[in-house]
Amino acid sequence: MAQLNRREVLVLGVGALAATHITPAFAAEGEVVAHGMSAFGDLKYPADFKHFDYVNPQAPKGGVFSTIPSVRAFNQSFQTFNSLNAYILKGDGAQGMGLTFASLMARAGDEPDAMYGFAASTVAISADGLSYRFTMRPEARFHDGSKLTAKDAAFSLNILKAKGHPIITQQLRDFIEAKATDDATLVVTFKPKRGRDVPLFVAGLPIFSEAYYAKHPFDESTMDVPLGSGPYKVGHLESGRFISFDRVKDWWGAKLPVSIGANNFDTVRYEFYRDRDVAFEGFSGRSYLYREEFTSRIWNTRYDFPAIRDGRVKREQVPDETPSGAQGWFINTRRDKFKDPRVREAIGCAFDFEWTNKTIMYGTYARTVSPFQNSDMMAVGPPSPEEVALLEPFRGKVPDEVFGAPFMPPASDGSGQDRALLRRGGQLLTEAGFVIKDRRRLTPSGEPFHIEFLLDEPAFQAHHMPFVKNLGTLGIEATVRLVDPVQARARRDDFDFDMAIERFSFSTVPGDALRNFFASPSAATKGSNNLAGIADPAIDAMVDQVIAADTRAKLVVAARALDRLIRVGRYWVPQWYSSTHRLAYWDVFDHPANLPKYAGVSAPDLWWAKSNPAAERSDPKGEAK
Repeated sequence: MAQLNRREVLVLGVGALAATHITPAFAAEGEVVAHGMSAFGDLKYPADFKHFDYVNPQAPKGGVFSTIPSVRAFNQSFQTFNSLNAYILKGDGAQGMGLTFASLMARAGDEPDAMYGFAASTVAISADGLSYRFTMRPEARFHDGSKLTAKDAAFSLNILKAKGHPIITQQLRDFIEAKATDDATLVVTFKPKRGRDVPLFVAGLPIFSEAYYAKHPFDESTMDVPLGSGPYKVGHLESGRFISFDRVKDWWGAKLPVSIGANNFDTVRYEFYRDRDVAFEGFSGRSYLYREEFTSRIWNTRYDFPAIRDGRVKREQVPDETPSGAQGWFINTRRDKFKDPRVREAIGCAFDFEWTNKTIMYGTYARTVSPFQNSDMMAVGPPSPEEVALLEPFRGKVPDEVFGAPFMPPASDGSGQDRALLRRGGQLLTEAGFVIKDRRRLTPSGEPFHIEFLLDEPAFQAHHMPFVKNLGTLGIEATVRLVDPVQARARRDDFDFDMAIERFSFSTVPGDALRNFFASPSAATKGSNNLAGIADPAIDAMVDQVIAADTRAKLVVAARALDRLIRVGRYWVPQWYSSTHRLAYWDVFDHPANLPKYAGVSAPDLWWAKSNPAAERSDPKGEAK
């Protein structure tokens, strides 16, 4: 989604939209009816737009797109799956299930947060921004031919609020209920002072069949294929190994403006590997056809196989202009040994990023310092007067450091064992009451200080070893526990770990989703993304300020103030980020010349098979050739 092209801004509480010209009889008093919605400003595309600017409207249909998972949401895993229910806490949901469901609206890739009509053709928003009335498309159908109605949409939103994954239920806290007044009309109501992005989140959730779930429990892990309404339906699969999705040839939504140029492959297939090195061998052997490379060692040393040299495999680097977010080791502050921020800072002193980047990662990464990395929401230098005004009520309740330059992770001398940093770490531990006895660091209660790193894939082991060694120099006994993905997910959901790696990022207009990562209630909610267990009234208040901001300028100020509070807490040991997407794919694909700024690499959504898709079709068992 590219920079929002603002004309006149129509502010409705904390949301905004672009109005269409309609007959007044369709709108209640004070309502504004639109073909789309956004958090700030108007919409780029008019009501009669034909397709998004960045797509290829003539993209051919056909062929197979096969890959390994590169993103995950809710209960999904990168390495395995054992359930086709990807919207609850139980089980490990299959990648790609979102392809099988329609939603009320669909996002534009060239605007920061705009959404346009999908299963709903229009939305009417009340003057106070607390009631949204969606008009459903009469042509919308489930895959069995039954009609998709407002009643299905109401059922879906209400069941997700009641029984959905905790991340979903938390983001729906300002959603009150959804009601169908008839088959064509859905009314969604929100609480006063709702988060600006909550209506957008609601509009993007999957629509389930109420009739299907009258006969199937919603909150159970299952391999039964749910009834969908999206551009794809589940095809061949083998639990934990692969899942394929077949394009619905007579899909009702194929000619909608949000769908033109998208959903081009006959089959989309996800392969699952437990090990990154083995996954790479699968790609080089053409077991799957597309790969986004996240391991610098592999990118710099392994792409020299014959298909690379003779041009059958292409490599490409695409700029990533979206907020890079946070990646690092998150420290579980629910455990007594990690409650003192001096202890957490001391742990950070033992990680030598400069040596790791140079020696293990070929110098290809930059250091992450902020959860809003690579965006204007990251705090820099002393706080502005506007930031100070937000932080001032907490003076004396938060460290004075908050009112100075934001905390930065220490830079080492690159030796792998920076003595000055390790001395600093030792001093911090001693000050916190963690003393050395018989070369072992003891907690204030006299127990040996032990840290276990929870890990679910072996590729990261090399990055841990120098960290573990330096912690040993501080007298801390550190170990790496490599477990299978199912166990890792269960332990993370239960917060049963000392330190664990996580990667997350926010949109350019973050809102209610922040609560799931940083707000106090999420610290006690199993399955939430608040791995560190952050529970701080000042952070809660600043999250509320971000959510309540009614202009982009106010949002940026509040986000920077929030950033300062998070960083001063030393809740994580920041790792690294890259400003590009590293892609490798067999030369059977093409993509738009200008990929949308806010939608990443948009694969497989906007890509297509080259002129001979028959050469890449699936065999009858769904195996990619």
